[in-house]
This record gives sequence, C-alpha cells and structure tokens, in this order.
Amino acid sequence: MPPIYIAYLNRLDIEELKITDEEILSAIEASLASQGKGETVIEPRVHLEPGVANGHFNVLRGAIKAPIDSAGVKVVGDFVDNYKLGFPSEIAILALFDPRTGAPKAILDASSITDMRTGAVTAVGAKYLARKNSKILGHIGARGTAYWNVRLLNHLFDFDEIRVHSRRAESRNSFAERLSQDLGKKVIATEDWKSCVEGADIVVEASRLDQPTPMLKTEWIKKGAFVVPYGTMSAIELSLTDIMSKLVVDDWGQCKGGKFGSLRAHVEAGKLSEATLHAELGQIVAGLKPGRESDAETNLLWHRGLSLSDIALGHAMLVKAERIGIGQRLRFA
Repeated sequence: MPPIYIAYLNRLDIEELKITDEEILSAIEASLASQGKGETVIEPRVHLEPGVANGHFNVLRGAIKAPIDSAGVKVVGDFVDNYKLGFPSEIAILALFDPRTGAPKAILDASSITDMRTGAVTAVGAKYLARKNSKILGHIGARGTAYWNVRLLNHLFDFDEIRVHSRRAESRNSFAERLSQDLGKKVIATEDWKSCVEGADIVVEASRLDQPTPMLKTEWIKKGAFVVPYGTMSAIELSLTDIMSKLVVDDWGQCKGGKFGSLRAHVEAGKLSEATLHAELGQIVAGLKPGRESDAETNLLWHRGLSLSDIALGHAMLVKAERIGIGQRLRFA
C-alpha cells in the first residue's frame, strides 16, 4: 500500500493564515452555488447528547465535487456553559476525505471555521435577500458566530448603525467594544431585545436559550426587513413566518427534521413546509430561484449550518496554507 499523508492545521495555523473577509465570502458563496446546481451531497445533521453537561455534539456530513473534490465530516460541540471555564461554546474538528477511496486528506481545527462560515452564510443570505440600502443592523447574541455575522454583514453593507444585545451585560458590552475596534465605527450595546431589533433593516437572532421562549416579537419587525433566526432553541413567535414574503432555508432536508432549531415549531405547525418554502439559499445563489424582488418584501433565512460550508472553507484554508507554507504534514499510513 502506498503511504498516506494528511494535512493538519491547528488553531494557531488557522490564525496565522489571516484569511480575509473576501476569501471567506467567496468560498461560501461558491459552495452554495454548487449546492444549488446539484454538485454536492449533504446528509442531515445528527446529534450526540452525552447527558453530562448543558450541551450536545452536532455531526455534519457532506461532499462537494471538483474542484474541491472532498467529502467531509465535522463534529462540533455546542456547550452553553463553556464560558465559565474560559472555553468557547463551540469547539470543532473537520476531517476531509478522498471521495473515491475514503482515504483521509486533512484534519483542521474547525472552531474558527464554524464561526466564519456561519457568518458568511448569514452575509450571503443578506446579499440576495436584504434591501441593498440596508443601514441598520440589530443582532441578538454574542457567541462566537455572532462576531462573524456582524463583521461580514458590515463588509457588504457598511452600516450606519449596529446594535447588539445579549443576556449578560458584560458579554454584550465587551462584544460591542471588540466590534467597534475592529470595524472602526460605533457599535451600540442595548439593554433589551426590543431596542436592539425594532426598526432594524437586518435582524439576526443568534441567542443562547435553555428552552424555546418567544423573546423576539413579530410586531418589532419592520416591513421590508431581512430576518435571520438561527438559535438552537427558538426565540421567535409562531406568527413571525406569517409576515414574510419569502421563507428561505439552507437545506430543507435537515431543516424539516430533528429536535433543534429556531423554526422547529413552525415546521411542526405546517407554517414552514415544502408548500410555503420559497427556496434553498443555494438555488438563489445559483440563479435558479429569485432572491429579493422588491424593497417591500420582508424576507427570512433560516440556516441550520451546512457541512458543505465547512468543507469549502476548510479547502480554501488548505490551499492558502500550502501556498504560504503553514501547517503540518502527518503520516497516516
């Protein structure tokens, strides 16, 4: 048997890559287009609940054809109380494989990948579904993915006003301060959900609730807004989908099943179904379905998280790492 080597990028390697906003967005938008054109395989995520802490593991699986030409599996922990230990709530590993032989190709720390690709899907969704002149962002949540939501959305829209909120004052204040420094503009930390969301052009709900609780009121959403709810536990009212012109998801196969997700109750109630679903985001990116067609539309994107996004961004990182000489090459067999 010939030797098998795997590329390995740890967290320090990925930080050293200094991947740019444009590189992230380009990789994710291309992967969504591939999905829309049927050039991918995606399996609905599964969960592992160890039952010893307030959290669970998500297991995401998929494959993308050439030029990425990889199958991949990501395992990401989602543990709400990790901040008490100084850990991020989400810690992840991505493994990439040759889709023809099954041989392993690479292992990457996927914690940053998870944050970046989540923010990129939010931003790409806004590119196609939000008003082009959106100037006010209201963002609920300050966990790892939240930073990249705000950063990549601002990269596309250059907001006049950014509002953020989270349950703990120290969390939202430090989040706002970090964003202000990195984006070079004022970011407002609000004391409640209403003042964060009401009147915003783009609303992102990435809260960390212990159980479904309707914290975000439908009446706060202005006509013409773009709304992205994706908390593990729902924080929205059942009526939210009633005011939407277009309901869009990342992958209907994984959105229609499972026990977690912000629109789980809407699926069970029949408010989100194959009949009411406008499109998967990849279909819009690929040009097969329309995105926003007027400023009057109020649109919603629900994304559960795509293995394809992890694979595409991991591949982009590996290509850049090889080009500039970062990472390790390990003998597997």
